[in-house]
Amino acid sequence: MSLNLPRSMPSRLTATCLIALGLLASCAAPPPPERPPAPSSELTFDAGVDYAIDDLLVQLRRLPAFSAAPGLLKKESDIPRGVIAVDPAIDGNTGQQTLASKALDSRLLQRASDKFAQFDVAAVNSAILGKAQYLLAATLTPIDAAKASATFRISLSLTDIKTGFVVAQSAARVRSEGVDTTPTPFYRDSPSLTKDRVVEGQIRTAQTPTGSAADEFYMSRLPINALISEGSNRYEAGNYAEALRYYETAAARPEGQQLRVLNGLYLANTQLGRTDDAEKAFAKIVALGLATNSLSVKFLFKPGSLDFLADPKISGAYAMWLRLVAREVAASKACLNIVGHTSHTGNEQFNERLSLQRAVSIQRKIETLAPETAGRLVSVGMGFPENLVGSGTDDLRDALDRRVEFKVRNC
Repeated sequence: MSLNLPRSMPSRLTATCLIALGLLASCAAPPPPERPPAPSSELTFDAGVDYAIDDLLVQLRRLPAFSAAPGLLKKESDIPRGVIAVDPAIDGNTGQQTLASKALDSRLLQRASDKFAQFDVAAVNSAILGKAQYLLAATLTPIDAAKASATFRISLSLTDIKTGFVVAQSAARVRSEGVDTTPTPFYRDSPSLTKDRVVEGQIRTAQTPTGSAADEFYMSRLPINALISEGSNRYEAGNYAEALRYYETAAARPEGQQLRVLNGLYLANTQLGRTDDAEKAFAKIVALGLATNSLSVKFLFKPGSLDFLADPKISGAYAMWLRLVAREVAASKACLNIVGHTSHTGNEQFNERLSLQRAVSIQRKIETLAPETAGRLVSVGMGFPENLVGSGTDDLRDALDRRVEFKVRNC
């Protein structure tokens, strides 16, 4: 028996389908907006952070995870929330955290939490990292720091942790007013430059274009980064025993032999009065630095002088540092260039001469402590062309510019 439908039925079905499709279309997410136009001039610090985050969000709305519209079939509460882990921002030249980078972190967390409503946005730690799908990396890089018109570039990237690819990247240029580049206590107190392969990878990742791979070495060390971050937070809060626990946990892992971990061990043990353990940690800093040809020690001199700063809180450990540098250099059998640097004050010729004299003074101290190193050491005066900070403020902000480097060379 055939089924006879009324002639009006197909038209009614068609109309019903069209209405249903219209309802679905009205509930669908609108097309993603265009990226905001680049500012025509430098922004204030807060406005620059907001612009960079907003630009990041516009790019991300092209991805399903970030463009989900309120569904017809699911309540918003039924949709599992994603997690974005925020690695602490660092200076794009020195790799240090500063008061300005801390301010960037605070603003980033607030703005990203407001804008990425379907995600929990939190500073990286071991628990957060274990749940996160995305990693937000950031740098704050000085541009022409020695000039009165100095500016900073904020660079942000969001990486899919599973694939290792950057899914969005943004940048903004901000004015220097109110940007305080004083290092945080951990970096202020660290005896050596902590910019190693991992830190360089973080800087590269924050500046990597959308669609390109994040730095693989950096991404593979994220669990150690989380431990370092947790340890440094406790160190800066004065909880040295807890800080030491995190640094020891990191150091116990094969990938934990990093300059920040070893500096953390040195600092925490020093604050706890564990002199022997602090010396062991510093010896490891020297050995790792020599092995990777990346050893820069912060011997701070009086301005325009060959004398160390008289403050015992700063220079009190220098005798021990020199003794351990001499011991490790002697044991390594390596030949070294000892490279002196100065901050960006005074004329170029004066600074070249001063930096050479400082390098020679360090060389003579090492040769006195370890006579077998004589003939293997050469002093070089660099002046200020290789400044990492370049502000010329001659204070804690540009302490790294007055560093002494030990560079392995062929004998």
